[in-house]
Amino acid sequence: MWRTTLALLMHLIPTFLILIVLAVSWRWEWVGAVLFTALALLYLILFWGRFHWSAYAAISGPLSLVGVLFLLNWLWKAELRCKS
Repeated sequence: MWRTTLALLMHLIPTFLILIVLAVSWRWEWVGAVLFTALALLYLILFWGRFHWSAYAAISGPLSLVGVLFLLNWLWKAELRCKS
């Protein structure tokens, strides 16, 4: 049972890392833009050449997209508040 629990926790580390980054990003959008993009690049650097390109697109793609969305939100925050 302990080996299974340890294996589960080890595989949940990336999820916990993304949740921590999301919690920080909710307060400071520019941090989210930087960290989500950094996580996408870190995945590409660490695992390049091991998998088919679709694995990189499936994992780094959403992280990059979220980073871009946080960046756009940070850049257009003043405009969005003025119009509402």
